[in-house]
Amino acid sequence: MYKKFLLSVLLCFSVITLCSPSQAISAYSLKSIPFVILSNYRVTADIGEEFYILAVTSNGKKPTWKSSDSKIASVNTYGKVITRKAGAATITAKINNAEASCKITVNKTKIVISAGSASIERDETVRLSATTSNNSQVIWKSEKRSIAIVDERGRVTGLKPGQATITATADGSSATCKITVKSPTIKLSQTTIKLYRGQSAKLSAIVSSKVNPKWKTNKKSIAIIDEQGVITAQKNGTAIISATVDDVTKTCEIIVLKPDITLNRTTLSLKKGSSTTISATVSSGNLPVWSSSNPNIVRVNSYGKITALEKGKAYIYVSEDGTKVRCTIQVTE
Repeated sequence: MYKKFLLSVLLCFSVITLCSPSQAISAYSLKSIPFVILSNYRVTADIGEEFYILAVTSNGKKPTWKSSDSKIASVNTYGKVITRKAGAATITAKINNAEASCKITVNKTKIVISAGSASIERDETVRLSATTSNNSQVIWKSEKRSIAIVDERGRVTGLKPGQATITATADGSSATCKITVKSPTIKLSQTTIKLYRGQSAKLSAIVSSKVNPKWKTNKKSIAIIDEQGVITAQKNGTAIISATVDDVTKTCEIIVLKPDITLNRTTLSLKKGSSTTISATVSSGNLPVWSSSNPNIVRVNSYGKITALEKGKAYIYVSEDGTKVRCTIQVTE
C-alpha cells in the first residue's frame, strides 16, 4: 500500500514538472520546501477499527502524529489509528513547519435485538439475540430483576408476573426488549366436593406455568389438604380449599356431610338383668358412638349391646359427626 501511495506522489510531481518545463522544480528545491502528504484526508469508521494513515514528507523522515481527541481515535508514532468511541477527531502528521490532517468520523454502534417484546410464564426462558454494526460485545441487563433476569448470553427467565425491560448495550449504544411475565392460568379438576368425616379426595390443578400451586384450607377443623392436593374431611361443615400460583387463586368448596343413622329398633322393653343388641346403619360408614342417658338403669357398649340393670326408663343414644338418634329403653322387674 505504501509503495502505491509513494508512486502516486512521485507521479504527481512528474506531472507538475512536465506541465511547467520553463519552471521545472529541481530535486533540490523540492527538498527545500517542507511538506506532508497523507494517503487519506477523510476516514469514516466503526468503533474498534484499526488502520494506517500513510505520510510522505519533504525530507523522507517520519512525521510526528497527534490526535485531537484520543478518546475517540488514537494514533501511534507509525500512523496507526484505533477508533475507540463515536465522535469526530482529527489526526495530524507534522514535520518541521509542515503538517497535514485527516478527519476521522467514528460511527455510533448500531445494535438490533431479535425481538422488541416477548411474553413468557414464570420460570420460562426465552433467548434474545443482538447484532451490532461492528460485531462488538453486547452487555445484557434487566431493569427489574425481581420480575425477569437475563444472563450474559441473552437468555431471559421470568420470575413473577409483571413487566421488565431488557437492555442490550454495546459501545455506548443500546436497544431494548419489553418482557411481560404473564399471570398463570389455573384450572381445578373440581369446584365442589362432598365427603363424610374421615374420607379423602384428590383435587388436581392444571397450571399454565411450570410452578406447582400452593394449597390452603380456610378451616382446618373441617377439611385439610396436603402438598399433593389430597383432601381429608375432619368434621361436618363447609371449608374452602384454594390453589394459588403467583397472584392467581382458584377455589373448591368442600362440604363435609352429616351422616344418616338408622336403628333397627327405636323402642325396647327389657327385664332387669337381661341383655340384647341393637344395630345402627351409618351412611358415612364410620363407627358411631353409643351412650346411655342413665347408666344406672341401662348400660351399652361400643357395639350396641344393651344390659338392663335397674327398673326404670333410659335412652340409648347413637351419634356420629353431628347426627344423633335414640332408642327408648323400658326396664321392668
